[in-house]
Amino acid sequence: MLIDIVSVFPEYFDVLNLSLLGKAQDKGLLEFRVHNLRDWTHDVHHSVDDTPVGGGAGMVMKPEVWAQCLDDLLDIPPLEDIAQADEQTSEKRGSNAILVFPNPSAPTFTQKDATELSHADHLVFGCGRYEGYDGRLPAYYAAQGFDVREYSIGDYVLNGGEVAVSVMVEATTRLLDGFMGNHDSIVEESYTGSEGLLEHRQYTKPASWRGMDVPEILLSGHHANIDRFRRDEELRRTSAIRPDIIARLDCRALDKKDRKFLMELGWEVSGEHPVRR
Repeated sequence: MLIDIVSVFPEYFDVLNLSLLGKAQDKGLLEFRVHNLRDWTHDVHHSVDDTPVGGGAGMVMKPEVWAQCLDDLLDIPPLEDIAQADEQTSEKRGSNAILVFPNPSAPTFTQKDATELSHADHLVFGCGRYEGYDGRLPAYYAAQGFDVREYSIGDYVLNGGEVAVSVMVEATTRLLDGFMGNHDSIVEESYTGSEGLLEHRQYTKPASWRGMDVPEILLSGHHANIDRFRRDEELRRTSAIRPDIIARLDCRALDKKDRKFLMELGWEVSGEHPVRR
């Protein structure tokens, strides 16, 4: 997978050389190219922003600077060459990259989104700053036939898109085949699988620590009972923290013990989906 990242603070992404991300690059699973947006400016001050149209506080990132940068990264021919092409064709000219912009006003980035992005060969991330990028930017590239995504990573606002891009890059790349040493590490996790339940709590040795013991059943060696204990904890934690996930479960896919336990937690499971009583 090739990942291009555009930022006015490219040094922020030195972190990509650490830990598993660094090892994935050494193994050839990933290639990162980090670009300074100011390299596509032409004025003496290397300006990437201007005042908002219609007034207001802050500055907005200019579309013409972004466009020159993205046209290069997406292998889009110069506008004069496109104008000479057949005007009747709607075929996209350029790469098959997915273009991703973090935006606090966009839909929330989820594990499902990370899984979709992990199947791409080329991702291009654009890190906004100030009041964000000109709103015409994603619309323009979508109109050119590109797959353009805008994502928020939560109900809060950051100083820039670098943190959000780091989150999305890590969530996506760890799903690549060969990235994790143990593939099961990404199978038994929160938000994974068809149900997307929150993961059960994990414990390690010693069995007793500062007066607190791990649940005794985990020491029993009875794998069926351990599996049931963990399943019940997943249902309990999800019910308490993310009841919206429980409400999306398919009652027909739940076994008898699942339904019984959910009823104990206050859910009605006789219909298509669980409903709070």
